[in-house]
Amino acid sequence: MDSQTQMKQIVADAAIQEVKSDMILGLGSGSTAALMIKSLAEEIRSGKLKNIRGVATSFQSEVLALELDIPLIDLASVSQIDLAIDGADEVDPGFQLIKGGGACHVREKLVASKADEFLIVIDETKLVQKLNKSFPLPVEVLPNSWKLVQDVISEMNGSSHLRMATKKAGPIVTDQGNLILDVLFNDGINNPKDVEMSINNIPGVLENGLFVDITDKVLVGKIENNIPVVYSPSKVG
Repeated sequence: MDSQTQMKQIVADAAIQEVKSDMILGLGSGSTAALMIKSLAEEIRSGKLKNIRGVATSFQSEVLALELDIPLIDLASVSQIDLAIDGADEVDPGFQLIKGGGACHVREKLVASKADEFLIVIDETKLVQKLNKSFPLPVEVLPNSWKLVQDVISEMNGSSHLRMATKKAGPIVTDQGNLILDVLFNDGINNPKDVEMSINNIPGVLENGLFVDITDKVLVGKIENNIPVVYSPSKVG
């Protein structure tokens, strides 16, 4: 197991310590969240956790949970989620996030918004001082609106391109049947709240990958003296 996978595994296991029986859980997407879902399934099989119900944030997490016999309920059928556990592509010192590297950020944000607690699990490579300096901001757009949105973002000093698929011809298509514009601003994102609102107000945009003022706790995996460890940083600001 390489060092990054070790970091992801230990933080995924640590996240399960936050789970209690009888919870409704938001099940995140991505590589670290997938490890968390596998650890959750082991705890359920062992009997340590009982009466757990999951709400999937993507087809990926839904398929994995079903394969591991984790009971699922639909997002539309719940008014409240006890705990949502998810990964992130970037986390700044104020716990503002960029998510959507896996093109699942719309459902991820819906699940997070219903959660009493939103827990982010990452390895230390995802910690940044400023969002969007290197990782692009995903913006989900209606298929016939991508060029219009791209032009408006350009006026906001942002460059963007359609995310293309790697094993099929053409662009990535989201779980909702839309396209993704990946956006980089000239000097990163200075005010995530304003940028989130401004982009979401562009006609044709469904949602973007900024998660602002929603994260309650972050668990970080790192390698220290060749040993994987977990810590929880304090929120700044």
